[in-house]
Amino acid sequence: MNARDRLIVGLDIPTVAEAEKMVATLGDTVSFYKIGYQLAFAGGLEFARDLVKDGKQVFLDMKLLDIDNTVAKGVENIVKMGVTMLTLHAYPKAMRAAVDAAKGSDLCLLAVTVLTSMDEADLVDAGYEYDPHTLVLRRAEQALAAGMGGIVCSAEESAAVRKIVGPKMAVVTPGIRPAGSDAGDQKRVMTPADALRAGSSHLVVGRPIVKAPDPKAAAQAILAEMASVV
Repeated sequence: MNARDRLIVGLDIPTVAEAEKMVATLGDTVSFYKIGYQLAFAGGLEFARDLVKDGKQVFLDMKLLDIDNTVAKGVENIVKMGVTMLTLHAYPKAMRAAVDAAKGSDLCLLAVTVLTSMDEADLVDAGYEYDPHTLVLRRAEQALAAGMGGIVCSAEESAAVRKIVGPKMAVVTPGIRPAGSDAGDQKRVMTPADALRAGSSHLVVGRPIVKAPDPKAAAQAILAEMASVV
């Protein structure tokens, strides 16, 4: 993959109209987009279908978690949308149900390990006995065993995760911030070049691009940095 295939721009934007404008602004510079809760609940699922029809790749960031049957039925319908990637929380039963439901399709199922907005204190508050690094690695092992297509983790854990999952699984890292940019609500961040060197296969970049004065120039600068490593 080249740098363009590895950059996923997070369309964390309130309306489909604004998302359409952003995609038009970025043009051929970007070929891969993430759609999460904010846009999904404002017509973003139909917009995802439109992006697929236009030849773009779509990462549907739904972080599914429910009883096995509900997860499976949801995944079956998401397969029909033609999106490239889908996230679910890395609970073993949910992962196994999703893998069975997606069997035979090209959908890459991604296991969300620990959110990049969470640190050890946050995990303690949530009732977990593990620190972020330990929990990420445990969930990576479980995702590999379940047959998932990839892992979502902080770039800080990419190298350790890559050792567990091997060279073929995707390691997708949000919390990517170019040097000197504001970390925002992310607590475990890394620059694009460092994340790729650490073992990430795909980088999710939202606000540093979509909130930039010149989004296209911001995307091009990140791609240039990525290309220097790829």
